[in-house]
Amino acid sequence: MGLFKKNPFGHNLLLKKWLIRLLAVITHKRYRGFNTIEIEGSDIIRKLPPQNVLFVSNHQTYFADVVAMFHVFNASLSGREDSIKNLGYIWQPKLNMYYVAAAETMKKSLLTKILAYAGSISVERTWRSEGKDVNRKVKFSDISNIGTALNDGWVITFPQGTTTPWKPLRKGTSHIIKKYKPIVVPVVIDGFRRSFDKKGLRIKKKGILQSMVIKEPLEIDYDNESFDSIIEKLEYAIEQHPSFLKVIPKSELMAYEEENKKRKFRV
Repeated sequence: MGLFKKNPFGHNLLLKKWLIRLLAVITHKRYRGFNTIEIEGSDIIRKLPPQNVLFVSNHQTYFADVVAMFHVFNASLSGREDSIKNLGYIWQPKLNMYYVAAAETMKKSLLTKILAYAGSISVERTWRSEGKDVNRKVKFSDISNIGTALNDGWVITFPQGTTTPWKPLRKGTSHIIKKYKPIVVPVVIDGFRRSFDKKGLRIKKKGILQSMVIKEPLEIDYDNESFDSIIEKLEYAIEQHPSFLKVIPKSELMAYEEENKKRKFRV
């Protein structure tokens, strides 16, 4: 790798590589030590092409979810079978892997700026800003940046745009899918909300079994399928469709909501 080689966003790849290595060393025990992560679907990761892959997932913390995916995806690519044992897999990380995050979140502190350099595509939320509801138009540059990232490699997105469970998916995800026609891989996670605070930086409880299930790519008719149909397909795939609420006890749902009220984002 050239000393000054950069990705399409102008980030120095050598610096990015060392940031990912450092963050991986710091965070590894959060998923294999203090807590344990159970993984399914490593073989799917190894079958994917190097570019134009969109991972869609439910969301439980700001950062712990995506950091876990960086661990799992890199471990899978290096031949680990549903395991992140032996951190050597991070020595040659996949550098063209990105994740979509709110711009205001990624500007909060030095740590979030480092996390952003490691791979975020920062976008302006159209429905929320600085803790208040807003209603603004989508920035075409944000959509274009996601397209640039897909053209370069893999992108992870959390289409609910919130860590609160069972919220509707943002339709912008279906527009991205129809426009850029990526391979869409659903990922379902659990246990992160119980393990970490809302930011995903502080360990809230040890000994929690976390899980990550990587599913087969979705079959999507990019040209003829409607935006609403794609959204519904995603909701079922990441297990966030409203129908799932019918099998969840009301008491459990209320407990989720109470917990979310306590988990405010502070820097």
